[in-house]
Amino acid sequence: MKKRVLSIVALGVTASLGLAGCAAGGGEGDGGTDGEGQTLNVWIMKGTNPDATAFYDEVSAAFEEETGAKVEIEEVQWADAHDRFVTAIAGGTTPDVAETGTTWTAEFADAGALLPIDEYVDGEDGLRDDLVEGLEVAGTYDEELYGMPWYAGVRALVYRTDIFEELGLEAPKTWDDIVTAGEAIKKAHPEMMAFPVPGDAEFQVYPWVWGAGGEIATLDGDTWTSELDSAESQEGIQFYTDLATEHGFSSAGATTWKETDLSDAFSQGNVAMMLSGSWTPDSLVEANPDLEGKIGAAVIPGKDGGIAPSVLGGSHLSIFNTTKNADLAWEFTKMMTTGEFAEKWASQTGYFPGVASAMEEALASTDPLVAPFAQQMVDGGASVPVTPNFGAVQAKKTTNAMMQSILSGQKDVATATKDAAAEMTELLNQ
Repeated sequence: MKKRVLSIVALGVTASLGLAGCAAGGGEGDGGTDGEGQTLNVWIMKGTNPDATAFYDEVSAAFEEETGAKVEIEEVQWADAHDRFVTAIAGGTTPDVAETGTTWTAEFADAGALLPIDEYVDGEDGLRDDLVEGLEVAGTYDEELYGMPWYAGVRALVYRTDIFEELGLEAPKTWDDIVTAGEAIKKAHPEMMAFPVPGDAEFQVYPWVWGAGGEIATLDGDTWTSELDSAESQEGIQFYTDLATEHGFSSAGATTWKETDLSDAFSQGNVAMMLSGSWTPDSLVEANPDLEGKIGAAVIPGKDGGIAPSVLGGSHLSIFNTTKNADLAWEFTKMMTTGEFAEKWASQTGYFPGVASAMEEALASTDPLVAPFAQQMVDGGASVPVTPNFGAVQAKKTTNAMMQSILSGQKDVATATKDAAAEMTELLNQ
């Protein structure tokens, strides 16, 4: 699979912020760092783990026992975090270590605020090969790793197992299988949408582009070129929109739906198949307890089989250049993102850890709502172009506007993708 990297949003501070320090020799990697009398300041986003107090106490105690250093963990609201980071970076008051969303890591690296951690990662036996690829790529900027993969979720195919069993259907393994299943569901259950296509849900689009062998955009030297209008991308987008416009698996109302609208319709019993995040099945059942035991998951199929890549969403732990002890900061980062504490955080939050070895249990699970998402993440986790300007593409809703123009019949796929590619290319090169 081609490596793909996540988008970043324009930071609003100059990229000339110099590095105040550098990674010292790759770290000892044996817990031998002496932190006696020192304190690490750490920012973690609030809400991912609803009741994290006990976890923080446990990891802080373990870290102090191992290094002699104390940890002060501060929870930060997601809604306020980006502005707070920007202010802290500009003022040189960043924490030693912080959770950075996958769409922020490269942004802060571009601003010169983070330390590269390649030497530390490579200094740990086997760790580099253990990183979940999609998260590693998302934490890489200008060929250096700035974000240690921590946790992530990914979208896969979610479907009504009771409907599939009733009709003798199996989870789709190809695009033709999706159509076959959709036609059977449409005939037997006309009251349901076999596979709705939400028009205001950008990350639902890209698996079909990638599944056909297309790309969102490619970089040649310093020039970005959107590939949404390539033959491969057009094939994927044509298939996806045809689910609504040709096969009638969706509804006119879905043209303006966001992912939350899609989930609501599924919870109400109106949807048989959809793309949904690994973090959503529990909420679907909470919204409608009658769905208990009636929801299954599968990897998103590529055109002729295999796995179509899906955008990862999650977080890294990053070390900021204001830290006075990079070795100590790395020891804490390693403790949080590998081994016991990585697994514990994942189990408490419903997300997956960022190292493959910690996902062995999930990959081997017989739970129909665990293993498929784990496989999608490890083997089919992907990301979107890494450039400060992709934030402008998302703000302009280039991809969503393209989708809505096709679904509403205003443009055909060839015209809509050509227009979207032109707009995206212009925005990416501003």
